[in-house]
Amino acid sequence: MTAVATPAPTEAPALFTLPIEVGDGDIDMLGHASNIAYLRWVQDVAVAHSAAVGLDMEGYSQLGAVFVVRRHEIDYLRPVLRGEQLELRTWIDSASAAKCKRATEIVRVSTTDASRVVVARAMTTWGFVELATGRPTRIPDSVRIAFAQPTMRELSLLRSSEPPPPVSA
Repeated sequence: MTAVATPAPTEAPALFTLPIEVGDGDIDMLGHASNIAYLRWVQDVAVAHSAAVGLDMEGYSQLGAVFVVRRHEIDYLRPVLRGEQLELRTWIDSASAAKCKRATEIVRVSTTDASRVVVARAMTTWGFVELATGRPTRIPDSVRIAFAQPTMRELSLLRSSEPPPPVSA
């Protein structure tokens, strides 16, 4: 598998893509990719994205903390078959103090034309936890910057520059 980081416009989240081919081990008894394969692909592209920005397990060990899955939500839109080419796309949708939401799209890539069809969408909530204790901990600015997310300081400045909500009489 070849990982390709794809830059996105500045107002959009940083997009990471990973091409794959649906293999024999991905196919269930109904002849299409199993739900377990989709879940594995969601995990695989997240891990590849993290490694691509310099945060593999060694990087997380140096930080003393790591992301763990808190929740997966997957919408299965179309079946995929053995041998089909897919593009896994992921980005950090939002981040708070100790967790983030990662969006993923699984896209069928046509080998005969330039068409692409989204076959599944996922949203995963990741908690950032200390390795030693498993307790939640704040996501460091270095990690936020690696994933092109605003730092906590930038978020607080954005919030303080927003006008207060209107007061109803």
